[in-house]
Amino acid sequence: MSPFKGIHGLIPFQHISKEDYEPAIVSAIAEHDREIDAIVAQQEHPSFKNTIVALEKSGQALGRVLGVFYPMLSADADESMIDISNRMAPLLSEHSNNVMLNRELWHRIKAVKDSDERNLLDAEDAMLLKRTVEAFVRAGASLDDESREQYRDLTRRLTELTLRFEQNVLRETARGEMWLNASELDGLPQSAIDAAAMQAKSKGRDDEYLITLQAPSYGPFMKYSSRRDLRERIYKMYNTRCTSGEDSNMDILREIANTRLAIARLLGYPSFAEYRLVTTMAERKENVLDMLNRLRLAYSPVQQSDMEQLKHFACQIEGHQVDIKPWDYAYYSNKLRESLFNIDDERLKPYFELSRVIEGVFGLATRLYGLHFIPCDDAPVYHPEVKVYDVTDADGLYMGTLYTDFFPRDTKQGGAWMTNFREQYGDVRPLVSLCMNFTRPTADKPSLLTFGEVRTFMHEFGHGLHSLLSKTRYESLSGTNVYRDFVEMPSQFNENFIYEREFLDSFARHYITGEPVPQELIDNLIAAAQFQAAYGCIRQLGFGFLDMAWHTITEPFEGDVLQFEHEAMSQVQVFEPVPGCAMSPQFTHIFSGGYAAGYYGYKWAEVLDADAFEKFKQDGVFNTDTAHLLRDTILSRGGTAHPMTLYRNFRGQEPTIDALMRRDGITLS
Repeated sequence: MSPFKGIHGLIPFQHISKEDYEPAIVSAIAEHDREIDAIVAQQEHPSFKNTIVALEKSGQALGRVLGVFYPMLSADADESMIDISNRMAPLLSEHSNNVMLNRELWHRIKAVKDSDERNLLDAEDAMLLKRTVEAFVRAGASLDDESREQYRDLTRRLTELTLRFEQNVLRETARGEMWLNASELDGLPQSAIDAAAMQAKSKGRDDEYLITLQAPSYGPFMKYSSRRDLRERIYKMYNTRCTSGEDSNMDILREIANTRLAIARLLGYPSFAEYRLVTTMAERKENVLDMLNRLRLAYSPVQQSDMEQLKHFACQIEGHQVDIKPWDYAYYSNKLRESLFNIDDERLKPYFELSRVIEGVFGLATRLYGLHFIPCDDAPVYHPEVKVYDVTDADGLYMGTLYTDFFPRDTKQGGAWMTNFREQYGDVRPLVSLCMNFTRPTADKPSLLTFGEVRTFMHEFGHGLHSLLSKTRYESLSGTNVYRDFVEMPSQFNENFIYEREFLDSFARHYITGEPVPQELIDNLIAAAQFQAAYGCIRQLGFGFLDMAWHTITEPFEGDVLQFEHEAMSQVQVFEPVPGCAMSPQFTHIFSGGYAAGYYGYKWAEVLDADAFEKFKQDGVFNTDTAHLLRDTILSRGGTAHPMTLYRNFRGQEPTIDALMRRDGITLS
């Protein structure tokens, strides 16, 4: 409940127990309430400083507590933490509503908006005012009393539903297990066998092998196992999560979609997407659908041709007709990739030992932006596997602290993400956390990453740079606090370097011999960059269309979830739907995360990142002047200006899909 002491104000994890969170949240809510009351009770006429800035600076204690609690809920949460979250979510939702629906506070904000003072504000102050007004209007501040109460009820219910949705997926994922004996390991590389043996041993079952639904276990099994029956079994286990039973999300997701629709209608919008997209680069659902359809028309013919090639290849190696199912794709695609390019993740993994990858990823930031990463072995951490680094710029100025958490745990969510324990604002520097679920070291090998895992690291590190390089006055405008369809641009941009030979040569060394990656492998890796790119695009478009379908409904939905999903994705359906399997009940990005009516943002940002990287290719991939321009115009600016303004300041023009298509090898006839 007070600022953390010690160097850089790092989180004193060793002094925080799970029992501290609940009373701290309750106390911090009360403190924030008193701060809001003080703003409202002022006798002075409303001004930008005494109202907008005062509101921005309020709630620091609550932000400090939640800045620890929510990252821990994702990275290291047991049932007691989940129980606390369940109890606190309604309180926090109610508190947020109490602030946003405070009529006297809204009158002061509106008075500043309507005053002559707004014309005297600089660009960043003007953006803070604009974003504050937007936030209050979109949270129901301008509604009448009856509608305000409806809004309270709807948002309270939505908080409960999204929390239940996420926790159901977490439990179902953790429960998913496929136990194997030695005769069922056909096709698996030794690294996957060792990892499965370690998983089994951790559960007290020697001489057995455990495949789970976590990415480092599930992914390699689907790619390498020659046992089609087992691939089918675990595929269906993975893709039927939360479709039935005590952790079913089928009714929950319907109610989430309908509740969002009700909120949008209450605020004067015909659908949730139209409500949500007002504060995005896309602005309108028509613009989103136009982009998705343009990409669909460009990529579908290539994807269909690629699939025919894959089917022909599968028939050749099997010696009979093969009807490729979704549980076959990764297996045959990997074999075709190896056949065409003589490249395979298992051949590459010895060159991607985790500590050297860290050196390479950090080294790129040093080369481009002058950042340095200094290990802090004595910094407090929430788990022994977490590593901490102080980050400084070329002049030795402290830029922030970076926490890295690389390996899966039962108490950790799947996937990969970047978050902040503390945001940047003014002289306050950020505390950034990168969480991933990489392949663990085994008894006789260090952690060896797949090429895809290296790319994931690059992606999340790109988000981290967006926060570490931030230089804004206001917390709500700093770092990654940008429009949802712009936030992935810096992270996806950072991935581009992984196909640059000079970058790979800087760190990729065999973990035993120290030899660099053979030139042939690098050449083949670069040549393979476009392999099945159309399939990857079409798959992402499917998720985008599904998201838009759920959030463009204009009447409450009570129908069949599986049928709705099938129709939504039909234009880009690569495989026939598998009975009982569904994406929607496990689609945490849109039903419990921040991507509702925003999943298209990954492709939107991909258009931006490909276009931005073309400037680097034109100027020199490692051109520091271009890197500093990117830093000054985008990475340091957060949400202080409209994203398209920031992008044009960097690129000198608005983006087109042309660069993305060139990168993916797509040509229009």
